[in-house]
Amino acid sequence: MTKEVHSVYVDTPISEVAKVLTEQKISGLPVLSRQGEVIGIVSEGDLLYKDREVKYPSYIALLGGFIYLESPKRFEEEFRKITALRAEEIMTKEVITIEEDTLVQDMAAIMTEQRINRLPVVRQGKLVGIVTRADIIKALTEEA
Repeated sequence: MTKEVHSVYVDTPISEVAKVLTEQKISGLPVLSRQGEVIGIVSEGDLLYKDREVKYPSYIALLGGFIYLESPKRFEEEFRKITALRAEEIMTKEVITIEEDTLVQDMAAIMTEQRINRLPVVRQGKLVGIVTRADIIKALTEEA
């Protein structure tokens, strides 16, 4: 676990988020409420949406209504990220956190099953560290 975690607050401007990622040479970071609770994760992948072109969902007009061929919900999520100005508008909100005593194999399972690259570590709801895929690999090589 890395104990010195770089993070941003919900109202941090996107330009500042990008600056932290670049200067710290990291690919993602937790987004905190003003009370210090982890409420999201913002990654390089999220920031890539800022340079995307809006792609409207395909649909078919049928009997006076519409049948969408793509998910309108997905369009709404992409549009929110494209137009975002602050961290809370671009972050991934479904954040999975772990406790300090979580086993390495459980961390690895969570990361692979959920297809995520980092797990914020919390104690009583507050951020105390972060575990990345590189941390898992390091721990596995130390065990061998």
